[in-house]
Amino acid sequence: MFLPIGDSPNPPGTPWVNYVLIAVNILVFLILLPLAGQHADLSDPALVEYVNLMGDEQGLSLRARYAMAEQVSKYDLVVFRHGFRPAAPSVVNIFTAMFLHGGWMHLLGNMLFLWIYGDNVEYRLGKLGYLVAYLGTGVAATLGDGLLRMGSVVPSVGASGAISGVLGLYFLWFPRNRVRVWIFLFPFFARVVELPARLVLGFYLIFDNLLPVLLTAGSGGVARGAHIGGFAAGWVLAFGLNRRLAGSSKPDPRRTEVNVLDRIVLAEQLEVGGEPRAALAAYQRMLTELPNGPGRARAHLGAARVLMEALENPTAAYQHLYSALEENPTQDEAAMARAMLGRL
Repeated sequence: MFLPIGDSPNPPGTPWVNYVLIAVNILVFLILLPLAGQHADLSDPALVEYVNLMGDEQGLSLRARYAMAEQVSKYDLVVFRHGFRPAAPSVVNIFTAMFLHGGWMHLLGNMLFLWIYGDNVEYRLGKLGYLVAYLGTGVAATLGDGLLRMGSVVPSVGASGAISGVLGLYFLWFPRNRVRVWIFLFPFFARVVELPARLVLGFYLIFDNLLPVLLTAGSGGVARGAHIGGFAAGWVLAFGLNRRLAGSSKPDPRRTEVNVLDRIVLAEQLEVGGEPRAALAAYQRMLTELPNGPGRARAHLGAARVLMEALENPTAAYQHLYSALEENPTQDEAAMARAMLGRL
């Protein structure tokens, strides 16, 4: 078993939208849970439609269809009516399917991932932006599942497509974060280890989704097309937002090292002068416009210092500090970066 249980660093503040999404998913499940123990009424037209369509897709005999009808619960009919069926797509069902789950383990697994990864992404996007991204990547995930299971009447449900979108955003934006993982190989090994976030998310994408799709041709009870589509949508969204932030600015080959130094000094003066946001913008603009060359380690350190001391955003500072160590820093710059990392 390979189970993520937490990540670091975490942003300041309370991720209210993330908590509300978790609460809504749990509340919907609890409200509908009693229906799982109630057999569907054999005279219900919805049951007749369910048995006929599912029986046709599975090629069931008449006797097998009667047996199916006796086992269908009222919750199964809710899922059939409000889940997403590629053979009968509905705009409304694209959204309702995101808040339905197939059981306790399905729900708890999804909510664990949302709790671990959602707070950082919400902090980066803001509350409204995060909600829009969650729902938007959820739609993309559902459409991805529909393409993989085109023509199927079997409904897909769950928040995992939208959560996979959150993972795609996290993958691109927080490459240096660490994830605590519980590894359990009964009876030989049980330990919590800390791994790079991209390694954990890459394992999830490749071994839990891409390989099973390739090996089973998309069959099985897990909507892996939704997972892959959601992750891809989240990654593309993060990439697009990064490009938008960078704007159309291109490095000017006429810039000299003196010009770079002047820009860093200007940013540092803004920082000392009590203008942290202007200083951060100056550091970030320099890093965007000059993708390589001297001064980048110093700019990363300056951005990290502003984020830690003035803006109280250790998560973003963490990324800049590790970037500084990768930009051929001087001995003093490397020592400062390590000292600041030790304070996080």
